[in-house]
Formats: sequence, C-alpha cells, structure tokens
Amino acid sequence: MSSTNEATPISIKIYYVICSFSVAFAVTAVTISITILALTWKVKRRLHTVRHLLTCNTCVASIFYCCVQTINYVYLIFLPNETSDIGCRWRGYLSYITICGVAYSFLIQGISRLFIFLFSIKYPRLTTLKTHYLMIVIQWLLAVFIPLSTIITDDIYFRPVTLCWVPLKKIVHVIYTFSACYVVPVITVFLIYGSLYYYVKQSTKRTVAPTGLINNFKRDLELLRNIVILLMIYLAGGIPSLLFLLTAKQIFYLIGIVTISLMICIEKVCTILLDRDLLNIIKKLLRKKTRVVPFNNIGIDIKIHGAIPNAPETLKPSPSNKQT
Repeated sequence: MSSTNEATPISIKIYYVICSFSVAFAVTAVTISITILALTWKVKRRLHTVRHLLTCNTCVASIFYCCVQTINYVYLIFLPNETSDIGCRWRGYLSYITICGVAYSFLIQGISRLFIFLFSIKYPRLTTLKTHYLMIVIQWLLAVFIPLSTIITDDIYFRPVTLCWVPLKKIVHVIYTFSACYVVPVITVFLIYGSLYYYVKQSTKRTVAPTGLINNFKRDLELLRNIVILLMIYLAGGIPSLLFLLTAKQIFYLIGIVTISLMICIEKVCTILLDRDLLNIIKKLLRKKTRVVPFNNIGIDIKIHGAIPNAPETLKPSPSNKQT
C-alpha cells in the first residue's frame, strides 16, 4: 500500500465516505473473527486442532489490521492537528506489520499442510501443536522485521489529508514493501499447492499406492485448496493498490482503502462456509435459538386426555375440576 502524491491532495470529504465504508467492513470482519475465536475456545473437543489454531491466528491478524486501520482513519479525520512525523511513521509501520501478519498467516497454513502431507510419518514432530506455536512466533517476528525500513528511514512523514503510507515517489521502497508483504507469501503458497497437487496426481497413477493414503492426500489437498481460496480473496483487496502503483490514479488508491477491509470481511465469511466443523456448530447453535415450544398442543392434550404423562404438577388438572 502506498500514498498518493503530495501535489494532488484528496479532499477530506471524500475520506469521510471512503473511511466510513472501510470501518463498517472492518467492524463486521472483527465481529466474525471474534465469533470464530469464541467458538474455537468453547468447543474444545472438535476445534482444538492444528488447523483451527492457525485459523484463529489469521483471525487475530485480521483483528489487528482492522483496529490499526480504524485508528489511522481517526487520526486522519478527527485529529488533523497531530502533525508529528514520528507519530505518522509509527502508524505506517504498524499498518505494514498488520498487512504482513495477515499474509504470512496464510503462508504458515500452507507450510503446515506441507508438513502434514509429506512429513507426518517420517518427522511427526513437525505436525505437533508445539511446532505450530513456534511457526506462529516466527510469522509475527517476520511481520515485525520486514517493514522495519518504514521506521528507520524518513520515507514516511506527515502530509495533510493523507494516510501514513510510503509515498509513491519512493518507488524502490514501495516495490520492496509490496513484494515483501504480498508477493513473497503468495508465490510460496501457490508453489506449495502446485507441488502437492502434482504429487497427488502422480500418486493416484501408482497402482501400489494404498487407497487410504490416497484419500488422506486428497483430503489434505482439499484443505490446502481452501487456504488458497481464502488467500486469493484477501489478495483481491490489494488489486486496486497494485493498479495505483502502475497508473498513479487516485481512484484506485481510494478504492483500495475500502477493498482490503471488504475482502477481509468476505474472507471471514468464507472461512466459516469452507470449514465444515465450524459451520455445523453454528448451525446447531442457530437451531437451538430458533426452537419453539408448542404451547397450544399442551392445552389440547389437557382438554382431551385430562393430563399429560410426566408433566409437572402445575399442568395437571386438580381433582375438583374433574367431571362427575
């Protein structure tokens, strides 16, 4: 993500509309993410798995992104007198951390599938929760270190009516941040998916391959495919920013402010739809809440039969009311 040129500032009124849409999508994404975290924490038996641990990690990264961006909008619209270059630099740095956090959270999901797919028998330690906690720590360390250039250089500085990103005129810095935050994790995930897809195709051609093993391969490949789908949805939010880098047209910059929050929101919805365990649990909860007790049938049974078997005493007719 990069800022527009200083020579053509954007009206603050336009930011009112754009940021309002972005915050609305961000709040929705945070709500869905918290719901996923709460369900995973509550349903211990079925959802305390490596896969759901990494899903929750992506949810945390998404919440972090939405909160940081909302703070940036507050500074832009409601705190225009806060003109510190250092403060702007730190807000930009946090923004790039959150973008890296989300992108690299998908990367470690792909690496996890690779470990489970190919090394679960020979190196079982690679599939343990301890290993995945370590992967999450490494992911966040990368998210912190990759955008350090934004804080140790003077490329980000305060500009009126402008978000705190690396300006487009710092083209080398812009290319580095875009490549490190988007291109590297995306290409790596696609390479993992392509190699595993090829491996499964070759395995199915071998008559000596056990049927159960092939089914496990196909299941893991399906899970990895879901990760790729979610990653592509997230990446779709960055397409306007890429078009802005190529054309320098402000319309793409403004659209990009909204689309990232929108796609994170859509990605969270699809996370639930693609996860059968989460979806089934939500369906059960909704059925419980919408269940209605048929009170009218109770009254009919009292009139016809005089009492309901195993009913509480308050529902049974008293002896004085019986017909003689």
